[in-house]
Amino acid sequence: MSAESTDSPDDPGGRDERWARGIALIREVHGEEGAALVESLGDLGRYVGEFGFGDVYSRGTLPLRERQIATISMLTAMGGKEPQLRIHMRAALDSGVTPRELEELTIHAVVYCGFPAAINALLVLRELLEEAEAPAR
Repeated sequence: MSAESTDSPDDPGGRDERWARGIALIREVHGEEGAALVESLGDLGRYVGEFGFGDVYSRGTLPLRERQIATISMLTAMGGKEPQLRIHMRAALDSGVTPRELEELTIHAVVYCGFPAAINALLVLRELLEEAEAPAR
């Protein structure tokens, strides 16, 4: 099986194309703040943009809404990833996942991840929702 290569002498591995696709998707999912964060990470940010978003997130099989549900589920199961969980919960809300659905994910997590992981995820969700309801200063 052969794949058509996008490699060029100036862009081995099609990195520029993957980066452009990835950073555009990061902007769509996480806004300018998320893109700025990824861009500030140097080579690590390049890997996030090229591979995480340019290759994986940009695959068309799962819509972004379902990708966010999957990501939240995995971050909850891993535990100790609350900053990333918060970012993806915000993106999930922006992509049409309801607060009730996110709460249900945390309840479902108890069966597979245990109470501590589910409680931590629920606390992240509550903080995020409280901030969204707080009046702007």
